[in-house]
Amino acid sequence: MPHQLAQDLRLPTNLLDYAILAIYFIVVLGVGFAARRSVKTSLDFFLSGRSLPAWVTGLAFVAANLGALEILGMAANGAQYGVYTVHWYWVGAIPAMVFLGLVMMPFYYGSRVRSVPEFLLHRFGPSSHLLSAILFSAASVLIAGVNLYALAIVLEALLGWPQWVSIVVSGVFVLLYITLGGLSSAIYNEVVQFFVILAGLIPLTIVGLKRVGGWSGLYDSLTGAKGDNFMTAWGGTGIGSDNPLGANWLTIVLGLGFALSFGYWTTNFAEVQRALSAKNLSAAKRTPLIAAFPKIFIPAIVVIPGLIALVIAPNIGQGDGLQYNDAIPLLMRDLLPNGVLGVAVTGLLAAFMAGMAANVSSFNTVFTHDIWRGYLVKDRPDEYYVVTARVVTAVGVVLGMGTAFIAATFSNIMNYLQTLFSFFNVPLFTVFIIGMFWKRMSPAAGFWGLLAGTVAAMINYFWFYKGGLIDIPSDQGANFVSAIIAFVVGAIVVLIVTPLTKPRPVEQLAGLVYGTRSPGLEELPEAGDEAWYRKPALLGWGAIILAALCYIPFSF
Repeated sequence: MPHQLAQDLRLPTNLLDYAILAIYFIVVLGVGFAARRSVKTSLDFFLSGRSLPAWVTGLAFVAANLGALEILGMAANGAQYGVYTVHWYWVGAIPAMVFLGLVMMPFYYGSRVRSVPEFLLHRFGPSSHLLSAILFSAASVLIAGVNLYALAIVLEALLGWPQWVSIVVSGVFVLLYITLGGLSSAIYNEVVQFFVILAGLIPLTIVGLKRVGGWSGLYDSLTGAKGDNFMTAWGGTGIGSDNPLGANWLTIVLGLGFALSFGYWTTNFAEVQRALSAKNLSAAKRTPLIAAFPKIFIPAIVVIPGLIALVIAPNIGQGDGLQYNDAIPLLMRDLLPNGVLGVAVTGLLAAFMAGMAANVSSFNTVFTHDIWRGYLVKDRPDEYYVVTARVVTAVGVVLGMGTAFIAATFSNIMNYLQTLFSFFNVPLFTVFIIGMFWKRMSPAAGFWGLLAGTVAAMINYFWFYKGGLIDIPSDQGANFVSAIIAFVVGAIVVLIVTPLTKPRPVEQLAGLVYGTRSPGLEELPEAGDEAWYRKPALLGWGAIILAALCYIPFSF
């Protein structure tokens, strides 16, 4: 599907811009070749041998999320929904990231699992394990396609590359560096990509604000055109009130802040995998907590550009013409000179490749370790599964190329992503959180709760919302409702099935349920881990307080 405004957004790139892109590609492949030497076992390929320091895994954790979901999606949300978009960060990310670090990582890391579905195998048995592995594999491929589609529309618009060329070229590069170096290659590239992304987006935001008269000019322009509430976080969110988001404070807090947020950040293996690669439990706990601090300030370089784009092009997203997804490319066309443009394009390229690499690396781990090794081809030498993982990586990239065209049917890719999260992540979180705190919960309840929550979310979205049986003003509002329904239905099914079925013996739940301890946790902290500034509780509560304070300027 060609992007209809490619020529309108085309920029006069020159040799300098292409040179910057070429240097980036060389660095990416160089990291892949360097990481290859450290891959000797499947643990090295899937989890970097559990050897990485917290600052590396922390930056990789936030960079893995800083793909299409963040760059085009949140800028599109800023243009469509205004300052309400900050909820995806300060309510919809930080509390869940802190919960992951302080509460869930001891279970994940202490049980020595290689994937999130494997934790379900230990807690509930093979039925829940296989179902969650299949659902996660499907979600990973679909989300990988989002990053490829986002990259395709940017490269087509800015460089004139056809979408299929952009998809194939970027997919091949991701395939090469993950196949060569496994997770280590992906993680070290994500650290590099994090700084490249900042180098591309910070100048764009600064120049954009200058163009619209600074923050005061931006505020005046958008409140005049969209109303006072458009530039506030909570204005107009009373129950029954009308706002661009199509949601009220209750669905924002419960749907986004709890169900979608906790479902994504605590069970999405593309993120958790980075923490599992840390060198010890302390580093694993600090991984999402370190990531939380840059995450708090990401709205400044993705949401604000979306608002700026709305001032520069007031008709964006209105029928035929510019889509909300075009907000960032539009600013790059209008604001950046050559050279700086090359840095910005490279930053976007880095973001999309980081997002895709995160999903592909988690896909190859889950499919190879949990499905192929667990149920199809058992008890082969370790080298066999490393080779299999490399083949599965190629399959995942090819499938991602195909699903890129599904994402093309959404004018705001964030709507698409949140739909996927409500289908796949929220039901998984429901089963996790109840099973982690309730010893009596049975394996059958885990399976049926996961299945029921997934089906309920799909029914609400496709039948009730898309079928017109319920009136919800926006896709995002519908996703919030789907997430709440998925959690509630899954929890009810768990509560009904558990008393009717047999639980696992308590002695098999060590380290899997709150109040029990895993033998894997009996490790001494490394020197320096006990320093006050490395205390997980201090980092976690500090991030939550800072996120809450960020709301103050946008509350009135």
